[in-house]
Amino acid sequence: MSRLVVVSNRIADPRKTAAGGLAVALGQALEASGGLWFGWSGRIAENGAPGQGEVNRQQAGAVQLVTLDLSREDHDSYYLNYSSGVLWPVLHYRLDLADFDSGGIAGYRRVNQLFAQKLKALLRPDDIIWVHDYHLIPLAAELRAMGCEQRIGFFLHVPLPPPLMLAALPEHDWLMRSLFAYDLVGFQSQTDVTHFERYASDELRAQWVGQHGWHAFGKTLQVRAFPIGIDVDEFQALGEGKDAREMFEQLRSDYARRRLLVGVERMDYSKGLPQRLKAFRTLLQNYPENQGSATLIQIASPSRESVDAYAALRAELESLSGAINGEHGELDWMPLRYIHRNVARKRLPGLYRAAAVALVTPLRDGMNLVAKEFVAAQDPADPGVLVLSRFAGAAEQLSEALQVNPYDTARTAETIQRALQMPLAERQQRHAALLQRIRAQDVHWWRENFLRALRDTQEPEKEP
Repeated sequence: MSRLVVVSNRIADPRKTAAGGLAVALGQALEASGGLWFGWSGRIAENGAPGQGEVNRQQAGAVQLVTLDLSREDHDSYYLNYSSGVLWPVLHYRLDLADFDSGGIAGYRRVNQLFAQKLKALLRPDDIIWVHDYHLIPLAAELRAMGCEQRIGFFLHVPLPPPLMLAALPEHDWLMRSLFAYDLVGFQSQTDVTHFERYASDELRAQWVGQHGWHAFGKTLQVRAFPIGIDVDEFQALGEGKDAREMFEQLRSDYARRRLLVGVERMDYSKGLPQRLKAFRTLLQNYPENQGSATLIQIASPSRESVDAYAALRAELESLSGAINGEHGELDWMPLRYIHRNVARKRLPGLYRAAAVALVTPLRDGMNLVAKEFVAAQDPADPGVLVLSRFAGAAEQLSEALQVNPYDTARTAETIQRALQMPLAERQQRHAALLQRIRAQDVHWWRENFLRALRDTQEPEKEP
């Protein structure tokens, strides 16, 4: 069996109980092949020179974890300025928030070259390399330039916007051309695949060569959708744990006379949090029967607190929360509980199971696994209802959810009301279909499908 090498910006020890389903799924494949996981250590060498970094090695069972320290200059230009300040907003359709003048692209190239240089020394001729996410788009091109001929696949966890939005990126042609150094590129949704195909055809003059193949620059690239899933059994087992059960019992007791709604995400402008709170406020205004009953617990865990756009978002959410509770709250009931801190993953299944409705309404999301976790956590005999943005990648799979346009406040409020009023038989029917799909297309299915497709690609072609 060829050894699997996973490369990502950050790595995780799959043996640790706090590791999520993705880390566990990748860890299983790495364990089976005695694999290697390579990425940034998370440490910054304040006095380090750009383009250099110390390599750290750790053994985790049969898996070798190899990390690289970054200098302050490399970290700030590669991660803060370009990956977070330019790529993240553009890939989430927010050109208005991208800092195109940050000058981070040189550091982005330099760190990808550094990753390639350090990784090449660790590779075997028959390794299969799987690169993850937007931080490392040009990594395969750097490896090929150093003579690497292994099969290399890439998976983009975030959305890919339409061609005209991509074209707003300075040097977009260089960035997108670098994808042709891979043998297989995977996206979260068919919409993302369509956007890539249009860009490749219109901007790169690539030729479609049948099935999933596109040919350009002397290379043939396979492009497909591989919607990522969760480990349903693992998450349901988490729900049977002490922390989740205590959370469920406490919420059921505290909100025995209420209808609980829940939202859980990182504090990020892509998640549509202000729009969600406005829709909840409209629900209370337009459907007064929810007064004194409907209660939204909105968890927005801290993220990139030093970035101006996130500070402004936090201020807006705190203002909205105060206004909603001030306008609608009563002495014995506050309609909104806004929580700006992390909640332990082992408690989340209990929170989801206690909720009558989950609000998963991002403005744009690659997939959104909270939607799938909510489905997995439900009691099949009395399940809650998933209200899902049509702009989440998960919407392509989860057609039985109540799908909304989060920009349409009144219609979103109307749909939340429908969810709160949905008869038991319909809730059971929708939940059963959703659960069957997320179980069939779980994180292991995702991993196996991607790696099978990568192994089935032809030997990498060499530039003439």
